[in-house]
Amino acid sequence: MDEQSPDRVRAGWAPFLQEGRRVVIRSAIDRSRSPHGESMTDALGTVIATDEESVTVMTRRGEVRVPRVLIIATKEVPPPPVRRVRDAAP
Repeated sequence: MDEQSPDRVRAGWAPFLQEGRRVVIRSAIDRSRSPHGESMTDALGTVIATDEESVTVMTRRGEVRVPRVLIIATKEVPPPPVRRVRDAAP
C-alpha cells in the first residue's frame, strides 16, 4: 500500500472517535504559543461532535475542538471512577 492509496488510514481517523465515546486525544500545539514550551497536549473526555476536519470533546474544563490533522494519538478509555463519599468523623 503506497502513500497515495485510498485505503491508507490517515491520522486522526480512529474508528472509535464517535459521539458518546470517552477518549483521550493527544494533539500537537504551537510550541511558541504554549506557556512552558510544550509541543503536545491531551484532551480527556466524551466525544460530542465529529466532522471531516475536527473532533470536539467535552472535558471537565469545557469543550475542546481538536483539528484532525493535529491528532498524534488517541484511544478509548473507561468511564471515570466513581468518587467515594467519606464517612463523617465520630
